[in-house]
Amino acid sequence: EACRSHEHTAAALLDWLRQAEPAGPALIAHDLHPDFHSSRHAAALAVELDVPLLPVQHHHAHIAAVCAEHGHHGPVLGLALDGVGHGTDGTAWGGELLWVHGSHSQRLGHLAPMPLPGGDRAAHEPWRMAAAVLHACGLGDRIATRFPKQPAAASLAALLDSSLRCPPSSGLGRVFDAAAGLLGLCSVMQNDAEAPIALERAATQHSPCPPMESGWSIDTANRLHLLPVLASLIDEPNAGRGAARFHATVGQALAAWVVQAAQQHGVSTVAAGGGCLFNRLLSADLAHRLSAAGLRLLLPRQLPPGDSAIARSEEHTSELQS
Repeated sequence: EACRSHEHTAAALLDWLRQAEPAGPALIAHDLHPDFHSSRHAAALAVELDVPLLPVQHHHAHIAAVCAEHGHHGPVLGLALDGVGHGTDGTAWGGELLWVHGSHSQRLGHLAPMPLPGGDRAAHEPWRMAAAVLHACGLGDRIATRFPKQPAAASLAALLDSSLRCPPSSGLGRVFDAAAGLLGLCSVMQNDAEAPIALERAATQHSPCPPMESGWSIDTANRLHLLPVLASLIDEPNAGRGAARFHATVGQALAAWVVQAAQQHGVSTVAAGGGCLFNRLLSADLAHRLSAAGLRLLLPRQLPPGDSAIARSEEHTSELQS
């Protein structure tokens, strides 16, 4: 049904475009992921219309959409905080620090990758991400007893040991899923983003907590490690307190990461996009910390921070191109 809806929308957009430009589109842009239905459909349309294809990396598109919305033409540090997107190296990205200037993008750093036990299933079952944290902390023998209602829990430690069907991902969304799973807030999602929403709600209902100063680190390859703060949630008896501490620590870590890059690259404007910025605690904390550091932060305002902003920013993008 979603694929048919996409094709119907594309046809309607082509009809609309032909009223303004009888020759039709000059090119067709699509997500870099080769297996998306939208990518395959774009390739078929390009052949039909005899126009070139333009693959665009997902997180570059997120940052470009924010720049377009704000009418910003210069270079920015792009903070892409997302669930997943196909990276230029073929791996799953989602917690990215980019240098972006219009059509140019360079990956400066990323979150330390976490394995996704069971592949795409991990994006819908936060207990799997929590299990990945237990395994990374040398506690794989606790996975089965920690999640007794999950039939696959008994074999997941062996799966993580072998790295089979455990593709790595740098997505911040999966980090939030892991935190929600560890705190018992959500094991299996019935609705989109159910786990991070439950995590934000728990943090909001608890009094603010200070960040965990030893809860993160940045290595020499500019990878941001959040495993320490996740490890602190393994035996946390108070879900609200754990959620509040997690939010504060992630906000501090991301801000420090950005400030360090801003100093290294001489850029004072930061554009942040991606579905994780639906989280009001996180976006407000980032805005406060980066402003205090003297940086200008561009956040999605007219458009949502998620994927629909990429598709809906074409009118802003055309203004910048002109």
